[in-house]
Amino acid sequence: MSGGAPDPQTEERRPPGRRRLGLALLTVAALTGGGVAFTALATPEEPPAAHPGAEGPPPATAPVTRGDLTDSSQQDGMLGHLGERKINAGGPGGTLTWLAPSGSVVGRDGRLYEVDGEAVRLMYGSEPMYRTLKSGDKGTDVRQLEENLAALGYTGFDVDEEYTVKTAAAVKRWQESHDLKRTGTVGPDRIAFAGSAVRIKEPGSGSGTGSSGGDRVAPGDRIAPGSPVLTVTGSERVVTFRVPAAEAASAKTGTRVRVVLPEGARLPGKVTAVGRTATAGDDPQDRTPRIDVTVSFDDPAGVEGVDQSPVTVELAGETRRDVLSVPVNALLALPDGGFGVQVVENGAARDVRVELGMFAQGRVEVRGTGLREGMKVGVPS
Repeated sequence: MSGGAPDPQTEERRPPGRRRLGLALLTVAALTGGGVAFTALATPEEPPAAHPGAEGPPPATAPVTRGDLTDSSQQDGMLGHLGERKINAGGPGGTLTWLAPSGSVVGRDGRLYEVDGEAVRLMYGSEPMYRTLKSGDKGTDVRQLEENLAALGYTGFDVDEEYTVKTAAAVKRWQESHDLKRTGTVGPDRIAFAGSAVRIKEPGSGSGTGSSGGDRVAPGDRIAPGSPVLTVTGSERVVTFRVPAAEAASAKTGTRVRVVLPEGARLPGKVTAVGRTATAGDDPQDRTPRIDVTVSFDDPAGVEGVDQSPVTVELAGETRRDVLSVPVNALLALPDGGFGVQVVENGAARDVRVELGMFAQGRVEVRGTGLREGMKVGVPS
Protein backbone atom coordinates (compact mmCIF):
# COMPACT_ATOMS: atom_id res chain seq x y z
CA MET A 1 0.00 0.00 0.00
CA SER A 2 1.45 3.39 -0.96
CA GLY A 3 1.01 6.72 0.83
CA GLY A 4 -0.02 5.13 4.17
CA ALA A 5 1.77 4.56 7.49
CA PRO A 6 4.76 2.18 7.51
CA ASP A 7 3.99 -1.50 7.95
CA PRO A 8 5.09 -2.38 11.52
CA GLN A 9 6.23 -5.79 10.39
CA THR A 10 8.31 -4.31 7.56
CA GLU A 11 9.75 -1.72 9.95
CA GLU A 12 10.75 -4.44 12.39
CA ARG A 13 12.48 -6.40 9.64
CA ARG A 14 14.60 -3.34 8.67
CA PRO A 15 18.24 -3.90 9.78
CA PRO A 16 18.82 -2.19 13.15
CA GLY A 17 22.19 -0.76 12.02
CA ARG A 18 20.57 1.13 9.13
CA ARG A 19 18.15 2.82 11.54
CA ARG A 20 21.06 3.76 13.77
CA LEU A 21 23.04 5.17 10.85
CA GLY A 22 20.17 7.40 9.75
CA LEU A 23 19.67 8.65 13.30
CA ALA A 24 23.37 9.33 13.69
CA LEU A 25 23.52 11.40 10.54
CA LEU A 26 20.44 13.39 11.56
CA THR A 27 21.97 14.04 14.97
CA VAL A 28 25.31 15.11 13.52
CA ALA A 29 23.60 17.32 10.95
CA ALA A 30 21.71 19.07 13.73
CA LEU A 31 24.89 19.56 15.74
CA THR A 32 27.08 20.76 12.88
CA GLY A 33 24.61 22.42 10.53
CA GLY A 34 25.85 25.88 11.50
CA GLY A 35 29.46 24.99 10.79
CA VAL A 36 30.40 25.09 14.47
CA ALA A 37 32.83 22.48 15.74
CA PHE A 38 32.44 20.97 19.18
CA THR A 39 34.54 18.71 21.34
CA ALA A 40 34.28 16.22 24.18
CA LEU A 41 30.69 15.15 23.57
CA ALA A 42 29.52 13.42 26.73
CA THR A 43 28.95 9.65 26.60
CA PRO A 44 27.93 7.19 29.30
CA GLU A 45 30.66 6.24 31.70
CA GLU A 46 30.23 2.51 31.11
CA PRO A 47 33.04 0.71 29.22
CA PRO A 48 32.94 0.88 25.42
CA ALA A 49 30.67 -1.82 24.06
CA ALA A 50 31.40 -4.14 21.19
CA HIS A 51 28.72 -6.22 19.47
CA PRO A 52 30.27 -8.85 17.21
CA GLY A 53 28.28 -9.49 14.08
CA ALA A 54 25.76 -6.73 14.81
CA GLU A 55 24.64 -6.42 11.21
CA GLY A 56 27.03 -8.32 9.03
CA PRO A 57 29.48 -6.63 6.64
CA PRO A 58 28.45 -3.09 5.60
CA PRO A 59 28.05 -2.13 1.92
CA ALA A 60 31.31 -0.11 1.93
CA THR A 61 34.19 0.74 4.24
CA ALA A 62 36.62 3.59 4.88
CA PRO A 63 39.86 3.59 6.86
CA VAL A 64 40.44 5.05 10.31
CA THR A 65 43.20 7.60 9.75
CA ARG A 66 45.64 9.34 12.09
CA GLY A 67 46.76 12.91 11.50
CA ASP A 68 45.96 16.57 12.05
CA LEU A 69 42.36 17.77 11.83
CA THR A 70 41.66 21.47 11.31
CA ASP A 71 38.31 23.14 11.79
CA SER A 72 38.15 25.54 8.85
CA SER A 73 35.47 27.78 7.40
CA GLN A 74 34.97 29.68 4.17
CA GLN A 75 33.89 33.30 3.74
CA ASP A 76 32.98 35.30 0.66
CA GLY A 77 35.39 38.19 0.17
CA MET A 78 36.29 40.93 -2.28
CA LEU A 79 39.66 41.63 -3.86
CA GLY A 80 40.71 45.26 -3.66
CA HIS A 81 43.32 47.68 -2.37
CA LEU A 82 44.05 48.92 1.09
CA GLY A 83 42.52 52.14 2.42
CA GLU A 84 40.66 54.61 0.21
CA ARG A 85 41.14 58.36 0.71
CA LYS A 86 40.92 61.70 -1.09
CA ILE A 87 43.77 63.98 -2.14
CA ASN A 88 42.60 67.58 -2.15
CA ALA A 89 44.05 70.52 -4.00
CA GLY A 90 46.62 72.54 -2.08
CA GLY A 91 47.84 76.05 -2.70
CA PRO A 92 45.82 78.89 -4.23
CA GLY A 93 44.15 76.75 -6.92
CA GLY A 94 44.32 77.20 -10.67
CA THR A 95 43.85 75.19 -13.84
CA LEU A 96 44.33 71.45 -13.65
CA THR A 97 46.82 70.55 -16.38
CA TRP A 98 47.67 66.89 -15.63
CA LEU A 99 46.48 63.94 -13.49
CA ALA A 100 48.22 60.67 -12.71
CA PRO A 101 46.28 58.02 -14.66
CA SER A 102 43.83 55.65 -12.96
CA GLY A 103 45.44 52.35 -11.95
CA SER A 104 48.95 53.80 -11.76
CA VAL A 105 51.02 53.64 -8.57
CA VAL A 106 52.74 56.80 -7.34
CA GLY A 107 55.65 56.49 -4.93
CA ARG A 108 57.71 58.95 -2.93
CA ASP A 109 58.49 62.13 -4.89
CA GLY A 110 56.24 61.00 -7.75
CA ARG A 111 53.81 63.34 -9.51
CA LEU A 112 50.18 63.20 -8.39
CA TYR A 113 48.76 66.08 -10.44
CA GLU A 114 49.74 69.43 -11.91
CA VAL A 115 48.11 72.84 -11.55
CA ASP A 116 49.13 75.56 -14.00
CA GLY A 117 51.88 73.24 -15.18
CA GLU A 118 53.43 72.89 -11.71
CA ALA A 119 53.58 69.39 -10.17
CA VAL A 120 52.31 68.40 -6.73
CA ARG A 121 54.41 65.47 -5.52
CA LEU A 122 53.82 62.68 -3.02
CA MET A 123 55.75 62.43 0.23
CA TYR A 124 55.16 59.87 2.99
CA GLY A 125 53.63 60.89 6.29
CA SER A 126 50.48 60.66 8.38
CA GLU A 127 49.97 64.37 8.94
CA PRO A 128 48.62 66.46 6.04
CA MET A 129 50.65 69.22 4.42
CA TYR A 130 48.64 72.17 5.73
CA ARG A 131 51.14 75.07 5.70
CA THR A 132 54.18 76.43 3.91
CA LEU A 133 57.24 75.34 5.87
CA LYS A 134 60.17 77.72 6.39
CA SER A 135 63.18 78.25 8.66
CA GLY A 136 62.15 78.47 12.32
CA ASP A 137 59.02 76.31 11.98
CA LYS A 138 58.59 73.34 14.31
CA GLY A 139 56.26 70.34 14.34
CA THR A 140 55.64 66.79 13.20
CA ASP A 141 55.11 67.99 9.62
CA VAL A 142 58.68 69.29 9.68
CA ARG A 143 59.93 65.86 10.78
CA GLN A 144 57.89 64.21 8.01
CA LEU A 145 59.42 66.46 5.38
CA GLU A 146 62.95 65.90 6.70
CA GLU A 147 62.44 62.11 6.75
CA ASN A 148 61.45 62.23 3.09
CA LEU A 149 64.33 64.50 2.10
CA ALA A 150 66.77 62.15 3.84
CA ALA A 151 65.21 59.10 2.16
CA LEU A 152 65.68 60.82 -1.21
CA GLY A 153 69.34 61.52 -0.46
CA TYR A 154 69.13 65.21 0.44
CA THR A 155 71.07 65.12 3.72
CA GLY A 156 73.17 67.53 5.79
CA PHE A 157 70.61 68.26 8.54
CA ASP A 158 69.28 66.57 11.66
CA VAL A 159 65.97 64.76 11.23
CA ASP A 160 63.93 66.36 14.00
CA GLU A 161 60.96 68.68 14.40
CA GLU A 162 62.83 71.93 13.69
CA TYR A 163 63.13 73.51 10.23
CA THR A 164 66.66 74.97 10.21
CA VAL A 165 68.77 76.72 7.60
CA LYS A 166 70.27 73.29 6.87
CA THR A 167 66.78 71.95 6.18
CA ALA A 168 66.17 74.92 3.88
CA ALA A 169 69.41 74.15 2.03
CA ALA A 170 68.27 70.56 1.45
CA VAL A 171 64.90 71.83 0.20
CA LYS A 172 66.71 74.13 -2.25
CA ARG A 173 68.63 71.12 -3.63
CA TRP A 174 65.35 69.21 -3.99
CA GLN A 175 63.77 72.19 -5.76
CA GLU A 176 66.70 72.47 -8.12
CA SER A 177 66.38 68.77 -9.06
CA HIS A 178 62.81 69.48 -10.23
CA ASP A 179 63.62 72.77 -12.01
CA LEU A 180 61.78 74.81 -9.40
CA LYS A 181 62.67 78.21 -8.01
CA ARG A 182 65.15 77.69 -5.14
CA THR A 183 63.25 79.37 -2.28
CA GLY A 184 64.10 76.99 0.57
CA THR A 185 60.43 76.95 1.57
CA VAL A 186 57.83 74.36 0.57
CA GLY A 187 54.07 74.01 1.03
CA PRO A 188 50.89 72.23 -0.08
CA ASP A 189 51.18 73.68 -3.59
CA ARG A 190 54.20 71.35 -4.07
CA ILE A 191 53.73 68.41 -1.67
CA ALA A 192 50.90 66.12 -0.52
CA PHE A 193 51.45 63.61 2.29
CA ALA A 194 50.13 60.02 2.37
CA GLY A 195 51.14 57.07 4.53
CA SER A 196 52.88 55.19 1.71
CA ALA A 197 52.83 54.74 -2.04
CA VAL A 198 49.32 55.19 -3.45
CA ARG A 199 47.37 53.67 -6.29
CA ILE A 200 45.27 56.09 -8.30
CA LYS A 201 41.68 54.85 -8.21
CA GLU A 202 39.97 57.69 -10.09
CA PRO A 203 39.83 61.48 -10.43
CA GLY A 204 38.08 63.36 -7.66
CA SER A 205 34.59 64.82 -7.88
CA GLY A 206 34.91 68.32 -9.26
CA SER A 207 33.87 71.32 -7.20
CA GLY A 208 35.48 74.11 -9.21
CA THR A 209 34.53 75.83 -12.42
CA GLY A 210 34.52 73.66 -15.52
CA SER A 211 33.02 70.63 -13.76
CA SER A 212 29.50 70.25 -12.50
CA GLY A 213 28.78 68.79 -9.09
CA GLY A 214 29.47 65.06 -9.01
CA ASP A 215 31.46 65.04 -12.29
CA ARG A 216 35.05 63.84 -12.24
CA VAL A 217 37.67 66.52 -12.68
CA ALA A 218 39.78 66.51 -15.81
CA PRO A 219 42.64 68.58 -17.22
CA GLY A 220 41.33 72.00 -18.15
CA ASP A 221 39.07 72.33 -15.10
CA ARG A 222 39.60 75.15 -12.64
CA ILE A 223 40.53 73.75 -9.24
CA ALA A 224 39.59 75.51 -6.03
CA PRO A 225 41.76 75.18 -2.89
CA GLY A 226 40.68 72.12 -0.89
CA SER A 227 38.64 70.55 -3.68
CA PRO A 228 39.13 66.78 -4.28
CA VAL A 229 41.55 66.09 -7.11
CA LEU A 230 42.16 62.34 -6.79
CA THR A 231 40.73 59.31 -5.05
CA VAL A 232 43.56 56.97 -4.09
CA THR A 233 44.08 53.69 -2.26
CA GLY A 234 47.11 51.96 -0.85
CA SER A 235 49.18 50.14 -3.45
CA GLU A 236 48.92 46.79 -1.62
CA ARG A 237 46.36 44.23 -2.79
CA VAL A 238 44.11 43.04 0.03
CA VAL A 239 40.90 41.11 0.55
CA THR A 240 38.02 42.32 2.69
CA PHE A 241 35.15 40.24 4.04
CA ARG A 242 32.63 40.29 6.87
CA VAL A 243 31.99 37.72 9.60
CA PRO A 244 29.10 37.52 12.08
CA ALA A 245 30.06 39.24 15.31
CA ALA A 246 29.52 35.95 17.17
CA GLU A 247 32.26 34.33 15.03
CA ALA A 248 34.79 37.17 15.27
CA ALA A 249 37.18 34.96 17.26
CA SER A 250 37.70 32.83 14.12
CA ALA A 251 39.30 35.82 12.37
CA LYS A 252 41.61 37.38 14.93
CA THR A 253 44.57 39.49 13.82
CA GLY A 254 47.35 37.15 12.72
CA THR A 255 45.02 34.28 11.77
CA ARG A 256 46.45 32.39 8.79
CA VAL A 257 44.22 32.11 5.73
CA ARG A 258 44.23 31.03 2.11
CA VAL A 259 42.52 33.14 -0.52
CA VAL A 260 41.01 31.39 -3.55
CA LEU A 261 41.14 33.78 -6.51
CA PRO A 262 38.59 33.64 -9.37
CA GLU A 263 40.98 31.71 -11.62
CA GLY A 264 41.47 29.09 -8.88
CA ALA A 265 44.87 30.08 -7.46
CA ARG A 266 45.10 29.58 -3.67
CA LEU A 267 47.40 32.19 -2.09
CA PRO A 268 48.50 32.34 1.57
CA GLY A 269 47.93 35.39 3.75
CA LYS A 270 46.85 36.49 7.18
CA VAL A 271 44.27 38.68 8.90
CA THR A 272 45.81 42.13 9.42
CA ALA A 273 42.83 44.17 10.61
CA VAL A 274 39.54 43.43 12.37
CA GLY A 275 36.85 46.05 12.81
CA ARG A 276 35.78 47.05 16.30
CA THR A 277 32.17 47.91 15.48
CA ALA A 278 29.58 45.41 14.28
CA THR A 279 27.01 46.62 11.75
CA ALA A 280 24.06 44.93 10.08
CA GLY A 281 24.55 43.63 6.54
CA ASP A 282 22.85 44.97 3.43
CA ASP A 283 20.71 41.87 2.95
CA PRO A 284 17.19 42.64 4.29
CA GLN A 285 16.73 38.90 4.91
CA ASP A 286 19.79 38.70 7.12
CA ARG A 287 20.43 41.58 9.51
CA THR A 288 23.00 39.66 11.55
CA PRO A 289 25.58 42.12 12.97
CA ARG A 290 28.89 41.60 11.19
CA ILE A 291 32.47 42.80 11.56
CA ASP A 292 34.80 43.92 8.76
CA VAL A 293 37.99 41.89 8.32
CA THR A 294 41.02 42.68 6.13
CA VAL A 295 43.45 40.08 4.81
CA SER A 296 46.92 40.84 3.46
CA PHE A 297 48.78 38.46 1.15
CA ASP A 298 52.19 37.01 1.97
CA ASP A 299 53.30 38.03 -1.54
CA PRO A 300 51.17 41.02 -2.63
CA ALA A 301 53.21 41.51 -5.81
CA GLY A 302 52.13 38.10 -7.05
CA VAL A 303 48.39 38.78 -6.78
CA GLU A 304 46.54 39.17 -10.06
CA GLY A 305 42.89 39.92 -10.62
CA VAL A 306 40.44 42.70 -11.31
CA ASP A 307 39.47 45.04 -8.47
CA GLN A 308 36.23 44.08 -6.74
CA SER A 309 36.52 40.47 -7.95
CA PRO A 310 34.78 37.97 -5.64
CA VAL A 311 37.12 35.58 -3.82
CA THR A 312 36.83 32.88 -1.18
CA VAL A 313 38.71 33.17 2.11
CA GLU A 314 39.56 29.89 3.83
CA LEU A 315 39.97 30.46 7.57
CA ALA A 316 41.92 27.87 9.52
CA GLY A 317 40.49 27.45 13.00
CA GLU A 318 41.53 25.09 15.81
CA THR A 319 43.80 22.20 14.90
CA ARG A 320 43.82 18.82 16.66
CA ARG A 321 47.13 17.11 16.05
CA ASP A 322 47.82 13.39 15.69
CA VAL A 323 44.23 12.24 16.27
CA LEU A 324 42.20 9.34 14.91
CA SER A 325 39.32 10.29 12.64
CA VAL A 326 36.65 8.68 10.47
CA PRO A 327 34.22 10.03 7.87
CA VAL A 328 31.21 11.64 9.55
CA ASN A 329 28.85 9.26 7.79
CA ALA A 330 30.59 6.31 9.47
CA LEU A 331 28.91 7.20 12.79
CA LEU A 332 26.19 5.03 14.28
CA ALA A 333 23.73 6.12 16.95
CA LEU A 334 23.77 3.32 19.52
CA PRO A 335 20.53 2.19 21.17
CA ASP A 336 21.46 3.64 24.58
CA GLY A 337 22.16 7.09 23.15
CA GLY A 338 25.91 6.96 22.56
CA PHE A 339 27.79 6.91 19.28
CA GLY A 340 29.78 4.18 17.64
CA VAL A 341 31.37 2.95 14.45
CA GLN A 342 31.05 -0.40 12.73
CA VAL A 343 34.50 -1.98 12.63
CA VAL A 344 35.08 -4.58 9.92
CA GLU A 345 37.78 -7.19 10.52
CA ASN A 346 38.28 -10.63 8.96
CA GLY A 347 34.93 -10.41 7.17
CA ALA A 348 32.99 -9.75 10.39
CA ALA A 349 31.47 -6.49 11.64
CA ARG A 350 31.12 -5.25 15.20
CA ASP A 351 29.92 -1.99 16.71
CA VAL A 352 32.49 -0.11 18.81
CA ARG A 353 31.47 2.77 21.06
CA VAL A 354 33.41 6.01 20.48
CA GLU A 355 33.74 9.46 21.97
CA LEU A 356 33.52 12.31 19.49
CA GLY A 357 35.89 15.24 19.24
CA MET A 358 36.28 17.85 16.50
CA PHE A 359 34.17 17.82 13.34
CA ALA A 360 36.10 19.18 10.34
CA GLN A 361 36.72 18.53 6.65
CA GLY A 362 33.93 15.94 6.49
CA ARG A 363 35.55 13.87 9.25
CA VAL A 364 35.18 13.53 12.99
CA GLU A 365 37.78 12.88 15.67
CA VAL A 366 37.05 9.62 17.50
CA ARG A 367 38.41 7.85 20.56
CA GLY A 368 37.49 4.30 21.48
CA THR A 369 38.93 1.17 23.02
CA GLY A 370 40.72 -0.90 20.42
CA LEU A 371 40.49 1.67 17.62
CA ARG A 372 43.69 2.09 15.65
CA GLU A 373 44.93 3.62 12.43
CA GLY A 374 44.18 1.57 9.33
CA MET A 375 41.08 -0.19 10.69
CA LYS A 376 38.12 -0.33 8.32
CA VAL A 377 34.77 1.12 9.37
CA GLY A 378 31.43 0.82 7.65
CA VAL A 379 30.03 3.69 5.58
CA PRO A 380 27.00 3.96 3.31
CA SER A 381 27.61 2.74 -0.23
